[in-house]
Amino acid sequence: MIAIAFAAIAAVSFTGCGSDSDGPVIDKVKEDGVLKVGTEGTYPPFSFQENGELAGYDIEVIEAVGEKLGVRVEFVQIPWDSIFAGLESKRFDLVANQVTLNDDRKGKYDLSEPYTVSEGVIVTRADNNDITTLADLQGKTTAQSATSNWAKVATDAGAKVESVEGFVQAIQLLKDGRVDATVNDNLAVADYQKQKNDSDIKIAGTTDDTSLQVFAARKDSGLIADVNKALDELRTDGTLAKISDKYFGQDVSQQ
Repeated sequence: MIAIAFAAIAAVSFTGCGSDSDGPVIDKVKEDGVLKVGTEGTYPPFSFQENGELAGYDIEVIEAVGEKLGVRVEFVQIPWDSIFAGLESKRFDLVANQVTLNDDRKGKYDLSEPYTVSEGVIVTRADNNDITTLADLQGKTTAQSATSNWAKVATDAGAKVESVEGFVQAIQLLKDGRVDATVNDNLAVADYQKQKNDSDIKIAGTTDDTSLQVFAARKDSGLIADVNKALDELRTDGTLAKISDKYFGQDVSQQ
């Protein structure tokens, strides 16, 4: 089992995206034998705390990638809204936290091939029958992590976004009646309901789009070719399917 080191870091200022001036990250990773990975630790079933240790689908996948690379994975826990600033300030080498593939991130970061496929859903209180589609979010308030892909989906639909630190907080605001809905990953919602069986909320609709999740590194890191090779090997030998089945009862690692 890969040893895990925990470190909490404060939000850091955004300094702009650019390549690593001191050479490819992959060279340092291999020289030191350590891959530093940024993750929330508050987003089950992907990255969360269990008995004082990090656990989750993303955690196990990146640990398996580390094993293929022959390096130790060291985790840095950080809130989602600070995670890319932490990456750009070189506090860690890679983000493993259900980073949704989009054009903006393609331009700013080195992105791996997808390792999770999911779809977006709209969650409301169980007694709310006014919201069933994205169009119904016009003029409503949703709870989202401010810099997440789901915040953009909600904003594009005309919703006002109430910023939260994570999914559980979003659900609490929803149940308290402080927001009308939250938009998130169907896998995260399914896991929440598996754990809580919360009759106060429901999936009211879908966003009608497929979401692909990737690992993110700084531009010109040199990491992604090796990470993709590892992911291909893990997909071929059945490891990704095995980890998927553990957390979701199905293979969510490919379309």
